[in-house]
Amino acid sequence: MAEVSGESLKRTALYDRHKALGARIIPFAGFEMPVQYEGIIAEHKAVRGKAGLFDLGHMGEFLVTGPDALAFLQYTTTNDLSTLEPGQAKYTLLPNENGGVVDDLIVYRNPEGEDGYMVVMNASNAARDVAWWNELRTRRDDMNVQLEDISEQTGMIAIQGPVSVGIVGKVTNADLTSVDYFTWTNATVAGVSTKLARTGYTGEDGFEIYASNDDIVTVWDALMDAGNDDGLVPVGLGARDTLRMEARMPLYGQ
Repeated sequence: MAEVSGESLKRTALYDRHKALGARIIPFAGFEMPVQYEGIIAEHKAVRGKAGLFDLGHMGEFLVTGPDALAFLQYTTTNDLSTLEPGQAKYTLLPNENGGVVDDLIVYRNPEGEDGYMVVMNASNAARDVAWWNELRTRRDDMNVQLEDISEQTGMIAIQGPVSVGIVGKVTNADLTSVDYFTWTNATVAGVSTKLARTGYTGEDGFEIYASNDDIVTVWDALMDAGNDDGLVPVGLGARDTLRMEARMPLYGQ
């Protein structure tokens, strides 16, 4: 934790890595986050041409489980999640009761053999998302569903760019050809148990990797080492914004 202008700020598990890499750190969504390293334009071009590595540990993650997990998500979000097979993901919206938007989300149905769903929320909206879901849960106490906010213990990184598949392939046991766009799977990455998702928010191919905060630094270091000869660079929030805007991807709340 740190304090800026009277506001207590959190740090992701990768904060020390960002400082060592010379990142410019700014307050964002209650965290101290890297906005840039070499520079926004250089980082943007690196992702479009080769690959970039992003710390997304400030994002929110929420588990929805129980016999009525799907029914509850159908009640609370806009897109039809009944079409999701195990291991698939879908973009959707969390609306308020007037039809406005609380947040935009990605909902992952757990891989084969696991029940339930994980929802990924934008960092700046996570607290109000959780509060709204808990409110809706009380309104629908007829549903047998369990909600759990796992944001505090979950680390998340993304590797994006045209050579990202080759880099990840060096450090995982997963058959990446079987991980299609907007799917995820259990995989060992750099000796760490992870959820490996072929999703991202740049318009490029790549992966988002979920692991415990205790293990996410190991994954980051392994990817940086594996991508050293392939042009992989760390990327901050600045280029993440320009990349997703260029790809016409919204970010609700900004």
